[in-house]
Amino acid sequence: MIRRYLPKNTEELIHWYERYISPFALVAGFLLDNFFFLDRIDSLQSYLILTSYMVIAALGIAVIHLIETGRWRHALILKIAPFVPVVIQFAFGGLFSGFLSVYSRSASVAVSWIFVLVIAGLLIGNERFRKKYIEFSFQVSVYFIGLFSFFIFFLPIIFHRIGSLMFLLSGIVSLVLIAIFLYMLRLIVPEVVKEQRARVARSIAVIFVVFNALYFTNAIPPLPLALKDAGVYHSVAREGDAYVLQAEPVPWYKRYLLYNTQYHRTAGESAFVFTAIYAPSGLNTVILHEWQSKDPEDGWVTQSVVPFTISGGRDEGYRGYSTKSALHEGKWRVNVLTSNGQVIGRVAFTIFNASTTLELREVRR
Repeated sequence: MIRRYLPKNTEELIHWYERYISPFALVAGFLLDNFFFLDRIDSLQSYLILTSYMVIAALGIAVIHLIETGRWRHALILKIAPFVPVVIQFAFGGLFSGFLSVYSRSASVAVSWIFVLVIAGLLIGNERFRKKYIEFSFQVSVYFIGLFSFFIFFLPIIFHRIGSLMFLLSGIVSLVLIAIFLYMLRLIVPEVVKEQRARVARSIAVIFVVFNALYFTNAIPPLPLALKDAGVYHSVAREGDAYVLQAEPVPWYKRYLLYNTQYHRTAGESAFVFTAIYAPSGLNTVILHEWQSKDPEDGWVTQSVVPFTISGGRDEGYRGYSTKSALHEGKWRVNVLTSNGQVIGRVAFTIFNASTTLELREVRR
């Protein structure tokens, strides 16, 4: 009687419970990555976690084809064989959970939403991919996406540099490593690699081209930089180690938004845009504040560009600000850019002329 409620073998066990375990692990892994494990993109802990996922996925791919080609026939190995696709799924799920955490923190939603959506799709779709993980070309394609996504932010941290050269180097390193991985697989399961090599080559080529297209259209955020805090204020002053900002009173929920801010300006008053930009230790770079106003006919028109240098290492981000006078009513925005024009973030606000000064609130950063 009790036997009816117990699985007959490991395959039936997986079939019974995967619909419950997989979504729970997905959500739990994402929350752990976001709030505990990947708190700093440049920490040794983050490197070890993401690297371990890639190692587990690589070993899983090798093991599953050693079993399928009959090279591994031991009874114990055959018993655990049904778990191998689940392990690969777990590794890729953890990997893209980590990437979503890292990339979403850096991305400007208005510009980089496409790439973040792709990473989110790979994470959410991971729930549907279990059967696909036995297909060699699919395994290698997803693995290459993981490699490329990792080196996009890892190499700038190692070399303390950002920009197109680092991205191109990330692509080259990813291609070299996937070629080494395929060579090693060819040594142990040559028939699998030979049969699928044309499809794998096409997939890798397409992924490589798509990544480059996304990067050079600013759809990939400029990792490892991330906008931690930003806003428009009536004044900014330095007091010791803190910045004292004078802000307009707003409902509590609007204090967390960087968009559609209202700025009531009295005659002759300037506006200040304050930003805190996270960069890993050792990375010093030039950041631009690009002030733009909305013209009914010409669209967004650049009024001024203010450069300043930031230094990495502060958890809350390197703080800085720019100011502009001669403001007119209407829509304004300040794009926070890298020196080569990639968008780190954006502060948008509407200026209204005011006859009297508002009662401002003090904010310390």
